[in-house]
Amino acid sequence: MARGVLAYMLAILLLAAPVFAGPLPLRTGPVVLTVTGLATATYPDGKAEFDIAMLQALGAAEITTTSIWTKGPHTFTGVPLRKLQDYLKIEDGTLSLHALNDYAVRMPSDAAEPDAPILAYKMDGQVMSVRDKGPIWVIYPYDAGPRYRTDTAFSRSVWQLDRIDVLR
Repeated sequence: MARGVLAYMLAILLLAAPVFAGPLPLRTGPVVLTVTGLATATYPDGKAEFDIAMLQALGAAEITTTSIWTKGPHTFTGVPLRKLQDYLKIEDGTLSLHALNDYAVRMPSDAAEPDAPILAYKMDGQVMSVRDKGPIWVIYPYDAGPRYRTDTAFSRSVWQLDRIDVLR
């Protein structure tokens, strides 16, 4: 009898585990990025919240480039948007990128390439403050070719990014 109860309780726990445990590690710092519109089967609230350490854990990429907003070349460090999308299993739809000042722009989810843009959280090795276009700035390799120096790329280069809504 005790074995039956134990097996029953174990089965309940195993079935309930996906409801209570998501793929995200626990945050240890303040939320710098919220992604909404996610599959509720994996993310019960349909959202994921990231601190800087969580973004860093996804794997960093660097882009050294000039921009129309800065003087001279700078090295930006961040997670490629495509890597974040893959991690969150965002396979289709439109991404609505939102800044702290309510600036927003939409882009097709398939517009993110493997290496560009990145969600930069560091510039020249320093974590970016809100005053310095942080905590996250969407950065393209503007110097890598004319396709990154377009009105579309510039409009998607959201600084002070704090939220991405996945629209289906």
